[in-house]
Amino acid sequence: MNDKWEVYKDNAGEWRWRRTAPNGNIVGASTQGYANRVDCLANAQRNGYTGN
Repeated sequence: MNDKWEVYKDNAGEWRWRRTAPNGNIVGASTQGYANRVDCLANAQRNGYTGN
C-alpha cells in the first residue's frame, strides 16, 4: 500500500492530516483541527500513519 499522507494547516490555522490512495481517492482524514502539529501527528499515527 503506497498511500500518501499529508499534514497541513487549514484555513483556520489548525493542523489536519489527509490520507490519499494511489488512485487519488481520499481514504482518511482528521475529523478535527489541532492547534499543535505534534497532536495532529499523534492522531494520524492512531489511524495508521508510520512516518513514511
